[in-house]
Amino acid sequence: MKHRLFFLLSALGILCSAHLARADQPSYPELILDDIHHVIGAPARWDKTEWQQAGWVTLGILGTAALVDRPLQNEMRRHAPNNNRFMSQVERFGAQYAVGVVGGFYLAGAAGNNTAAEVAQDGLAASLIASGLITPSIKLVVGRSRPRANAGIANFKPFSDPNASFPSGHTTEAFALASVIANHYDELWVQYSAYSLAGLVGVARSYHDAHFASDILTGALIGTLVGQSVVTHNRTLRTAKITLLPDLTAGQAGVRVAGNF
Repeated sequence: MKHRLFFLLSALGILCSAHLARADQPSYPELILDDIHHVIGAPARWDKTEWQQAGWVTLGILGTAALVDRPLQNEMRRHAPNNNRFMSQVERFGAQYAVGVVGGFYLAGAAGNNTAAEVAQDGLAASLIASGLITPSIKLVVGRSRPRANAGIANFKPFSDPNASFPSGHTTEAFALASVIANHYDELWVQYSAYSLAGLVGVARSYHDAHFASDILTGALIGTLVGQSVVTHNRTLRTAKITLLPDLTAGQAGVRVAGNF
C-alpha cells in the first residue's frame, strides 16, 4: 500500500509540471479535482435504473461470497505452494509495476503521442480515485479478515484495519489501469491484453491466499467503473473548447463566448 501511494504522489508531481496538457485544456490538478468530484458524486446523479443495477451488483458480490469464497480458497490452497515465480511477478502489476505502465505511457506522451499522454493522465487519476480513495475507505469501514488469517469468510472488524481484505487493492489498481487503456484504444488485442493481465493479478492474489473471490470481484468492478468514468469524463473536458468572438450590433460592441461543451 505504501509503495502505491508513493508512486501516485510522485507521478502526480511529474504530470502536474509536464508539458502534456495543451493551453486550451484544464490544468492537470484541475482535471484530477474535477474527476474526483465527478466519480465520488456519481451516486447522487443515478436514476432508478442505475440504482437497481447497483443492487444487482451487490447481490452478485454477496452471492460470490456465499458460494465461491470458501471453495476457491480451498482449491487454491490445495494447488498453490505460494512460490510460483510467474504469479509473484504478475501480482506486481497491481502495485509497483503500475509505475512502469504509467511511466511508459508518460514517456510516449512526452515524445508526442497524444493518446499515450491521455492514458498516463487518466491512469493516474483513476488510480488516485479507485485505489487511493475508494478501496481504502471501504477496507477501513468493512474490516474483513484476510483468508490467511483463518478466521472464516465472514469475520469483520470495522475500523480496525485499513489494510483489510475487502476489496482487493491490487485488483482495483490493475483494473483501473486496464480500463483506462482499453477505453483509449479501439484495437481488440489491446483491450483483451489489458483486461487479461488485470484478471491474472486477481488470480495471483487468490493464489497467495491474500483475498477471497468476492474481494477480487469487487476490486475489479471498482477499478473498471472508475477507469471508464474517468476516461469518458476527461474526454468531454478535453474536447470542450471556448472561443471569444466579437459581437457587433447597432450601437454596441461586445464579446460573445462560443463553445463546445
